[in-house]
Amino acid sequence: MNESAHHTRLPPALYVVATPIGNLGDITLRAIETLKCADRVAAEDTRVSGQLLAHLNISKPMVSIREHNEREAANKVVAWIVAGEAVAYVSDAGTPAVSDPGARLVAAVRAAGLVVVPIPGASAVTAALSAAGVESGTWLFHGFLPPKAGARRAQLQTLAALPSALVFYEAPHRIEETLADMAAVLDDARAVTLARELTKRFETIITLPLRDAPAWLAADPNNVRGEFVVIVHPPAAAAAVVDAEAMRVLDVLLGELPPTLAAKLTSKITGRSKSDLYKMTLALKPQDQEDA
Repeated sequence: MNESAHHTRLPPALYVVATPIGNLGDITLRAIETLKCADRVAAEDTRVSGQLLAHLNISKPMVSIREHNEREAANKVVAWIVAGEAVAYVSDAGTPAVSDPGARLVAAVRAAGLVVVPIPGASAVTAALSAAGVESGTWLFHGFLPPKAGARRAQLQTLAALPSALVFYEAPHRIEETLADMAAVLDDARAVTLARELTKRFETIITLPLRDAPAWLAADPNNVRGEFVVIVHPPAAAAAVVDAEAMRVLDVLLGELPPTLAAKLTSKITGRSKSDLYKMTLALKPQDQEDA
């Protein structure tokens, strides 16, 4: 017997369901009910999500939608929804389509004129931020940096002048290289919060100066285990930060002028540092645009 017969039938739609990032107790009541009532479950990895469904005593037809087959599989999901089905989509952990597969699927469903329903819940980003004590309240989620050192440093350089906290994901096998590059490219006096194994048994959340982070990792082999959220706190108030008026002027001039000239004129108009303003143009303007 179809399990959905025992529950309220869901309207045809794609239900984007957040699942626990470690502790299974973090599943929401709404997520459980959605998974019970859906006609089928699309998952990043059916083996991983199958274990969650088994824990919840839910049995559903499952289909794998991974990065390499997402575009093709999205056509099947659209067809199921058009036929009147409710399809739940889950990633391996956390909220789908946030540095996980799912964005193409969501876009395809929306492009077909169908409904997408978010079922919010666990997220490593918000979990880490809630325990990091970032006082400014402004932060930029960047996700994963490039795996190659040159591209990684170049991307960090474009972010260096931003006056907000910077939030990244990083894998255990790259965390040491990434923190070394951050210390080299960013102000190494900036505070960094390292959050690993969030909601799991060996959860660790520590805040220290960026310059000390590589040594902390090296102090204990366990410190490099598990998936990381890395939060680089905003620059200190004493650092040169581009204020709102300078940002407004710079943004207007960048619409008409090359970055070097825009930064030079903004500096004359506002009195802010030309060097800091030029760094800001790297974040405001596409990196491959040339100075004319």
